[in-house]
Amino acid sequence: MNQAIMNPSYTILPIQGKVQHYEWGGFSFLPGLLGINNQENRPFAEYWLGVHPLGVANILLNDRAVLLSDFISADPHKALSERIVAQFGSLPYLLKILDVNQMLSIQVHPSKEVAAQGFAREDAMGIARDAYNRNYKDQNHKPEVMLAISEFWLLHGFKQQNLLEQILADTQELQILLPLFKREGLASLYSFIMEMDQQSVNDLLLPLVKREIRKKREGLLTKNDPGWWVAKYYKEENPDGDIDRGVFSIYLFNITQLQPGEAIFQGAGVPHAYLEGQNIELMSNSDNVLRGGLTSKHIDVPELLANTRFESITPEIVKGTDLKEGETVFHFPVPDFALGMVRLNEASSFEDKATGPEIWMVMEGGIIINNQMVVKKGESFIVFPGNGYTFNTTGKTQLCKAFVPADNAYSQYEEN
Repeated sequence: MNQAIMNPSYTILPIQGKVQHYEWGGFSFLPGLLGINNQENRPFAEYWLGVHPLGVANILLNDRAVLLSDFISADPHKALSERIVAQFGSLPYLLKILDVNQMLSIQVHPSKEVAAQGFAREDAMGIARDAYNRNYKDQNHKPEVMLAISEFWLLHGFKQQNLLEQILADTQELQILLPLFKREGLASLYSFIMEMDQQSVNDLLLPLVKREIRKKREGLLTKNDPGWWVAKYYKEENPDGDIDRGVFSIYLFNITQLQPGEAIFQGAGVPHAYLEGQNIELMSNSDNVLRGGLTSKHIDVPELLANTRFESITPEIVKGTDLKEGETVFHFPVPDFALGMVRLNEASSFEDKATGPEIWMVMEGGIIINNQMVVKKGESFIVFPGNGYTFNTTGKTQLCKAFVPADNAYSQYEEN
């Protein structure tokens, strides 16, 4: 056992997450939140708090960093609780803070069964687990919730049939697809455009992309229009290479706007893409993403199509349930995680007790925990099972919390 965690004390401890510098990230929000000087002007896309192998958080013990995964492994039952060890075997969730500056890929997430099969299949094929062309980086499903902390825009699921017919009819270059949609339905339409040869994609979409760019330059589009996002993706410059087939999805998916404090859940098979803004994201402990466009990362259209739910949906925006004063909790149709937000005003306090591991992050202000530990904006801590806590603050403070819900908290749902 690591000498730093001999006889570990599973109480309340500071943790430090892992920054991911993906190219679509912003340059100021996360550095400002975390108190990091970004003189190199690197993109700061995500901040991870969890035990996923691609970005394990650290427990801070007397200014010494210990991997959270090692700390949990030293005594899983104390670190996680008997119930969570029996149900999941490890920490089942991954908490992230995202700054979406450029559009993310068109994507879906697999079910747990598909992920386990895909992981084993790619292992057997000899594909390295960190390889560019690896689809299944772990054996877990990746249902996720995002909670907006700014105005946030995303693509979420296919439009309702009448809206799909309208957008196909009203968009000159897409009118040719309307008979196919009416005759054979959504799955055939989407499979056809995603498997279309590249020259046909270029012939169909290049005039559309150029027109949308011109219209955005002239101020004729809003963020509710697909063309606004097409023009943003191409940085309002006419493309001189192949057109990304992901552009089709911008017209077929729901363009969804969230305000701060509003959340949306994305289960297995729901196609989506983040467009712009900052959010808190909580998911099962997984990094399995099947991509279909609008990205420089690995694209696997057949695998995307095999795992896509071809059904029209109306996005369901969730505002959470208010519990004790200042606390809002968001429950979802999976047992792996739930999300909490706590907002405190001047000279106020908040009390509770952890039944499982809770990862907290201070988004604004600062608190004193149990009159002993000071935690400020951008800092995080973990409360292990059985520990009670009291937060005191002298000013406006906001925190988020990831936790595993009690069995009865999600039983009203069925996983998508």
